[in-house]
Amino acid sequence: MADKQAWILTITCPDTVGIVAAVSGFLSQHDCFITEAAQFGDPLSSRFFMRIVFGPGAMTPPKAEVEKLFTSIADRFQMIWKLHDANRKARVVILVSKFGHCLNDLLHRYHTGQLPVEIPAVISNHQDMRSIVEWHGIPYHYLAVDKHDKAAQEARVLEVIDRADADLVVLARYMQILSTDMCIRLQGRAINIHHSFLPSFKGAKPYHQAHSRGVKIIGATAHYVTADLDEGPIIEQGVERVDHTHTPDDLVAIGRDIENVVLARAVRWHTEQRVLLNGSKTVVFR
Repeated sequence: MADKQAWILTITCPDTVGIVAAVSGFLSQHDCFITEAAQFGDPLSSRFFMRIVFGPGAMTPPKAEVEKLFTSIADRFQMIWKLHDANRKARVVILVSKFGHCLNDLLHRYHTGQLPVEIPAVISNHQDMRSIVEWHGIPYHYLAVDKHDKAAQEARVLEVIDRADADLVVLARYMQILSTDMCIRLQGRAINIHHSFLPSFKGAKPYHQAHSRGVKIIGATAHYVTADLDEGPIIEQGVERVDHTHTPDDLVAIGRDIENVVLARAVRWHTEQRVLLNGSKTVVFR
């Protein structure tokens, strides 16, 4: 049986009186039944954020017509908005290097239906993950990095992403720093997992940095990719308690489990249109 038709409306605009009434009134007027709704007004940025899931009724116009009709309300409140098909699976391209735990976790969730996405391609600068990816029936693109011409490799990566018609790019422990140009091309649709609890311990070997400082809590951070290394808007974080008996290798092992969970949550929330940008931060409607 086909999935019941459902749409997701996401809205960001200046906070003011009457937004919720206008939106809910519009949906009611056009025979739409709301099944989920969340909103947040940020008193610091004076921005309003909204996510509504609804189903069209017998009298609801086609999606394109609904979008056209909603434009007058959007213009009145200066909205940045989009109407999404809730049943369309997002197309996710994964980038990975030699550490395969996050990739394996995402592939397992994809294979078992826990993560309702399509994965049209996996890209790597190493051959290590080819067998597991191809076992899942997913094309594996080995694109080695020439340190003297990284731009050429990035161009090939972007070509695969464009050809796959990707909605989202996931850096699942892809151990390459993306160029500013590539970050701009992927703005708002690329998620990285950083193996530390940002904003502390950026860059290389964060668990070793944490160990040398004697931390009692370690964690992982999923954030959007920006040109500023490990500075992108944070989507999700997770932590685990540690103590003086743990070695750096222990922290790495514990951290990998946290990374899996945190990245999977961030990917799911993004593909379900639950994450809205609020300057250098995010609003996440869980």
